[in-house]
Amino acid sequence: MGTFKAIYIICLRELRKFFRDRLHLAGTLFRPILWLMVLGWGFGRIVATGGGISYKEYIFPGITGMTVLYASIFSSMSIIWDKEFGPLKEILVAPVSRSAIVFGKAASGTAVATLQAAIIALFVPILGIHITPGQFVAFLLTSALVSFTISSLGILITSHLKSLDSFNVVMNFLVMPMFFLSGAIYPIKVLPEWLKMVAMVNPLTYGVDALKNIMLTGDPSSPFSPDFPLWVDISVMVVIAASMTGLAAYSFRQKE
Repeated sequence: MGTFKAIYIICLRELRKFFRDRLHLAGTLFRPILWLMVLGWGFGRIVATGGGISYKEYIFPGITGMTVLYASIFSSMSIIWDKEFGPLKEILVAPVSRSAIVFGKAASGTAVATLQAAIIALFVPILGIHITPGQFVAFLLTSALVSFTISSLGILITSHLKSLDSFNVVMNFLVMPMFFLSGAIYPIKVLPEWLKMVAMVNPLTYGVDALKNIMLTGDPSSPFSPDFPLWVDISVMVVIAASMTGLAAYSFRQKE
């Protein structure tokens, strides 16, 4: 019970910090809606998808993946802040497992990112994209798994960083390539072979593809259709999430 209580307290603390910053809250909630409108109505007029899939439908899973990526990665920034100003030291001397710390941090990032994904899904009828109740539930569950996977990766990285400056440099170098090489705004199938290999080791690739499997109902032979079966996407993300969580917990134990 102590482990679950520690996870709950750490998660609750991060969520309170997020909801208290009203300006940041508004920006993170409405930014993806703006991206959907700009890309959907802009590129949608010049990009021919085919196979019964409109460009707005195609980029919806990708913009959701972008939202989850930013929310999950930058939620781990609190670890750097806690290192600099002391709260992390208090947590580390508490009689709780290091896995509980990682799970608590990852759970808070997952909750914030999934909330943003849910808001995006509620607004998409404006763009002419229709979601059934079953798709909505599967969409949220998959978004939560994608978020937990990316959050655990972010926590592993930030556990080795010492300042906010180094965090910004590393994340700016990492986030944009992860987004553009995930199949979010164009199919991986059109990339050169060497870039396809890079995309295959990108965790977000499987998250975006899983969301495509849920949301896209057009011709499976279309180049804009999902690249992998849903079970492959889910399996890869579960393995990555478990690996990153274990490595992050080990990193925290090493820093004691």
